[in-house]
Amino acid sequence: MEAKKTPILEVKDLSIDFGGLTAVSDFNMEVYDGEIVGLIGPNGAGKTTVFNMLTKVYQPTRGSILFNGEDTSKKTVVDMNKAGVARTFQNIRMFNGLTVLDNVRAGFHGREVYSPLAAILRLPSYRNCEKNIEKGSRELLEIFGLSSEADNLASNLPYGAQRRLEIARALATGPRLLLLDEPAAGMNPQETEELMNMIRLVRDHFNTAVLLIEHDMKLVMGICERITVLNYGMMLAQGTPEEIQADPEVIKAYLGE
Repeated sequence: MEAKKTPILEVKDLSIDFGGLTAVSDFNMEVYDGEIVGLIGPNGAGKTTVFNMLTKVYQPTRGSILFNGEDTSKKTVVDMNKAGVARTFQNIRMFNGLTVLDNVRAGFHGREVYSPLAAILRLPSYRNCEKNIEKGSRELLEIFGLSSEADNLASNLPYGAQRRLEIARALATGPRLLLLDEPAAGMNPQETEELMNMIRLVRDHFNTAVLLIEHDMKLVMGICERITVLNYGMMLAQGTPEEIQADPEVIKAYLGE
């Protein structure tokens, strides 16, 4: 008999109140290693609020989040990133005054292992770490088709390339789970197709599970293995893409008649 897999992310009865308003209520989800999972729903359904709770931008009012089997109730944003959770945002957040290469280097620096003294004195531990960061950053730029842009300012990249750079920078932190908040927003059909291939590459090449919020149903249905639907802060449905597309409540609330 095959052993039951343990989820890398396990969310139980997650809820958050803002004053007298419950923004998300009794949210449940599991994500396993190597999965691509979608979180969809109308605008204002609470999707980004869920992401903010998973990354500890918001502390949940009730419920629990287990990551890699560990309770995260006392963890901070930095703790979650060090534990292996990275995210991108609906509105691209780049270090616009830095080069493309330095944006990715910034992601690696969250994993630095040398001491401040080693940096000041330029000790071998510092030099070796910086050499590895340089190598890893350039490898990521190569994978994401950005090598030729390495020395250009991030702000000068076209929109689709900025999205790729944001994902590359997130991967530089070494996540086991990558959260993508509307990665296809503002993209044309060709860019969206390239993004789908990129998300599969993230899963396959980096052995990273992906949880994404997205309104582009072609993308969601094309790459997600399981989907959760939120509506007014409450779970409306969970299932495979085929089950979600056929669910009458989902069709009524979100997908359209």
